[in-house]
Amino acid sequence: MTQPSYEFDAASWLQAWQQGLSQSHQQFGALMRSALEIAPLDARGKAQMDFALRQVIDAMNPANSLATNPEAMQAALDSGGTSLVEGTRLFLADVAKGRISMSDDEAFEVGRNVATSPGGVVFENELMQLVQYTPSTAKVHRRPLVIVPPCINKFYILDLQPANSLVAYAVEQGHTVFLVSWRNVSAEQGHLGWDDYVEQGVLQALDVARGIARADKVNALGFCIGGTLLGSALAVAAARGEKPAASVTLLTAMLDFSDTGELGLMVDENMVATREASIGRGGLMKGRELATVFAALRANDLIWPYVVNGYLKGKAPAAFDLLFWNGDDTNLPGPMYCWYLRNTYLENKLHVPGGTVQCGVPVDLSRIDAPAFIYASRDDHIVPWKTAYAGTRLLGGETRFVLGASGHIAGVINPPAKKKRNHWVGDLAADAGAWLQGAQSIDGSWWPAWSEWLGAHAGAKVAARRVLGSEDFALIEPAPGRYVKAKAA
Repeated sequence: MTQPSYEFDAASWLQAWQQGLSQSHQQFGALMRSALEIAPLDARGKAQMDFALRQVIDAMNPANSLATNPEAMQAALDSGGTSLVEGTRLFLADVAKGRISMSDDEAFEVGRNVATSPGGVVFENELMQLVQYTPSTAKVHRRPLVIVPPCINKFYILDLQPANSLVAYAVEQGHTVFLVSWRNVSAEQGHLGWDDYVEQGVLQALDVARGIARADKVNALGFCIGGTLLGSALAVAAARGEKPAASVTLLTAMLDFSDTGELGLMVDENMVATREASIGRGGLMKGRELATVFAALRANDLIWPYVVNGYLKGKAPAAFDLLFWNGDDTNLPGPMYCWYLRNTYLENKLHVPGGTVQCGVPVDLSRIDAPAFIYASRDDHIVPWKTAYAGTRLLGGETRFVLGASGHIAGVINPPAKKKRNHWVGDLAADAGAWLQGAQSIDGSWWPAWSEWLGAHAGAKVAARRVLGSEDFALIEPAPGRYVKAKAA
């Protein structure tokens, strides 16, 4: 009589075990969400609890623990424990850094292989440096382009590599490009407020660029919170009877903060009051803390994959320029940060005419009568696209709205040569939903559409000046400048 075979198939067993654990995790998550649906909470309370619940469910994923991750256990067996030793080394290195590594930090250096567009610093104060880029065309538009990037990150997301640099693209289109490089502030600048960013940052940059280019006006671009600052600055200028901008471009920026997505769920009166008491009169909002908040919004993309691959499997992260930039933390002055939280996320005063007083004058965004190009990304989790669309109703000039595919960064940094994604264009409608229904989808990058629009407001072409700066604003140092190289303490 033949004896039955009882060979143990380890691979099949591991696969079945992993599948069972995954199903149990999914069932637990579904059960918790069902309980939340019937909980006696208002819409905001449910949204807050849903966010917190998602953090717990994501963290409890069986793949995030060595004991319940068959792949990590198999890697440990196959390597004789070497993967666990390497994972421990990576963990201790990250503890020393105070953050989870997402990229090989040694592979990049600002000014060497990121932020490499040629140019020079032509002005600086305690808050920012102004970078002027070297023209690459024989002729340039008379009016320069001034870029105001977000101050919560380093500017070089707009100049990562030559192939995906918005700065380089604008230079190639015949624009004299100036860019604000915000200082990575230390305790010495911890007293600075929102008005300082408007006056010493944006308005100062517009004035210097106009003087160097000998232009009547500039074209101004603001990205994310840089767009909020730019809108504030131009409204302040309008209140003073000044109109420094021939056109305004806002990229994934909020002027109306009525719907701020999941970020807004973290902001309430108690949270803001606590911040005001601790750093509202001086101090720093550490960039590392801000980075942790943003990562929590997409924990399954920005936290747990690096924990699993790094600490459990002993695999160091690969070199990735965008994630290197994402880990380059930037501090903010406490007073500035607190003003921003209260007047935008908490009380939504900026969109109300006269709702805020900035630099000593009441701000009214409708007094900005320059033509505007407003861009949003459809899958943006930081600036919901419908909230960005709300800005079309606030400005006083003719406004064009374009919606791009993908998220907050990938949607913006989409060079035409890549031939990736799509974007939507259409005439303005009563609301964002109606606009999308009537919009036309176009393959590829939105950059050419913006470039064509911008060229119409940039003035006639004149011979490009190869010497950076001017008699009044001498060259200080080569681009990208030392401010952007400073690491957060």
